[in-house]
Amino acid sequence: MNFVIGVDVGGTFTDVAQLGGGGRIEVAKVLSTHDDPVTGVVAGIRRILRDPARVTRVVHATTLATNAVLERTGVRVAYVTTKGFRAVVPLGRYARVEEDRYDLRFTPPPPPVAAEDCFEVAERVSSGGAVLTPLDESSVRRAAAEIAARGITSAAVCLLHSYANPGHERRVAEILRETIPEVAVSSEIWPEIREYERATTTIMSAYVGPLMSAYLGRLATALAGLGIHAPVHVMDSGGGVISAELAARRAVSTIESGPAAGVLAAAATGLGDVISFDMGGTTAKACVVRGGTPEITREFHVGGKGSFGGRRAGTGVPIKTPAIDLAEVGAGGGSIAWLDPGGTLRVGPRSAGSSPGPACYDRGGSAPTVTDANLLLGYLSSASIPLSPELARRALTPLAEALGSPLMETAHAVHEIVSASMASAVHVVTVQRGLDPRAFTLVAFGGAGPIHACRVAARFGIPRVVIPPDAGVASATGLLHAPISTERARSALNAASPEPVFDGLAAAVAADLAIPLGELTLTRLADVRFAGQSHELTVDWDPGPEVLAARFRARYAQVYGIAQEGEVEAVTYRLRATRPPGIRPPGAASPGGEVSHRAAYFPETGPVEIPVHTRGTFRTLKGPAVIEDPGCAIVVPPGWTATLGAQGEVTIG
Repeated sequence: MNFVIGVDVGGTFTDVAQLGGGGRIEVAKVLSTHDDPVTGVVAGIRRILRDPARVTRVVHATTLATNAVLERTGVRVAYVTTKGFRAVVPLGRYARVEEDRYDLRFTPPPPPVAAEDCFEVAERVSSGGAVLTPLDESSVRRAAAEIAARGITSAAVCLLHSYANPGHERRVAEILRETIPEVAVSSEIWPEIREYERATTTIMSAYVGPLMSAYLGRLATALAGLGIHAPVHVMDSGGGVISAELAARRAVSTIESGPAAGVLAAAATGLGDVISFDMGGTTAKACVVRGGTPEITREFHVGGKGSFGGRRAGTGVPIKTPAIDLAEVGAGGGSIAWLDPGGTLRVGPRSAGSSPGPACYDRGGSAPTVTDANLLLGYLSSASIPLSPELARRALTPLAEALGSPLMETAHAVHEIVSASMASAVHVVTVQRGLDPRAFTLVAFGGAGPIHACRVAARFGIPRVVIPPDAGVASATGLLHAPISTERARSALNAASPEPVFDGLAAAVAADLAIPLGELTLTRLADVRFAGQSHELTVDWDPGPEVLAARFRARYAQVYGIAQEGEVEAVTYRLRATRPPGIRPPGAASPGGEVSHRAAYFPETGPVEIPVHTRGTFRTLKGPAVIEDPGCAIVVPPGWTATLGAQGEVTIG
């Protein structure tokens, strides 16, 4: 019997899942160790590890790259570009969000590379790939010498129109690598049009790449210490997994690695059209899954400011790489409740994290959090570690006294406010995009998601909530279902025939995955636009111009709500390669266990004694009730009914 291990490192907890024979899944949840995430990973694996020699694969989702960008802890990067264009990155662009619009002293954030670390080389290529100015190698060597003299060990190379002809860029990289250890090249990272986005994508890969390489090296050493010598795969932002070697080489593709894993668990429910709702200790995330396929975006912004639950384009660093299209808010179990200067109760975005954690963790924290409120309300009794109701009471009492309201009402106010904050993420991925959330099923998971799911669903009139098996560690179990997959793209304007482009992309994806083409499922895509417009939509490729145009117009109407006519053109060609892992689904939960009772509080009932079930103690039950699950609790509010499904899922409606 062989084993596959999935590991998801979150802001508060590290979740581990192990798949064995017969589809049996074992799970563990431990506190994350922020100084070195490897320590938490090893602690979690130890809890469930059976036979290290029989582990055939370790799949890992990590927020390492995201945190490096947000906290600006990546390595110092030198930017090398075509003569005359060194100011593109320092100038950048910025869109002001709500609180910035009327700030007369507004200061934009610093650019990803300081102006003094931007270098030029003499060369020029046209948008069609013709060499207008040959590469002056002496200018490259002068830049390399200056970069090395400054002690910079990582460089990003992005020459004008290198997507059309990468020859100059490759030669520049060869020369730089003689003296600079790490060099990221735009024609290797993501060869698409739009210089600023291509530059920032390449810079971010150079910025986090050395950190990712070092981290994955430490992880491999730690796993070997446990006796695990299986290959390590890393979740990429688009919902596929890639080798650790490729993740280190193209680190920018892992920036949204952590959030992507949970969406796969929601898609694996087989329910078709669902809203994935993932609430952990630090953040809550929502994503639309249609027909079992998550929505994918090919440009997102990292490190930007929020705007009504979404990320405002232009406020962060644009990244051109496939990513599951998520909305995220700073609301989780560790979110701290506080009063603003006007005496209004607020929750988040500051979080207690895993250290010191909520007050009830008894690890030195004293600030009142969502977890403390939920514990007092009777909605949970544990969080993979012992919880102290008395410490939660002490933390929330000063808040209740300041508000002049009873303690339980204050706790429920915290619960309701954070539910409203999380609803904004659902609003972004549905209502703001013209989708009716009532037509979807809400699939909730994460350590805190099933506690708040019904309240979030009620705000939109969503009639059905589904909690998958092992919901508390669903991101880790989602990794077990993740296919080995990657995507390559290349802009080729006015290409006489796309076949040579697709052939080149096919060779690239096979090399990336180190898998023969015959074992991969290849999906051809194209970015298409109306002639004269500057933004594209991605559609399935078809060699027939009329079919391709019809697909584009249908997608255009779906996105913008209007039917438009006119000449269309393909700008960028994409190829996605996939090999499914062949994972068997887990079996259904078996009846058994005991039902207990405890005090709880709901605004509809006031203080009330409620039954506390496990998945093995019921087939159908009416709220109010709580279902205790490994790593989370499922709250069934008054007026809702929960049913246990054939695969162990809980459906609440």
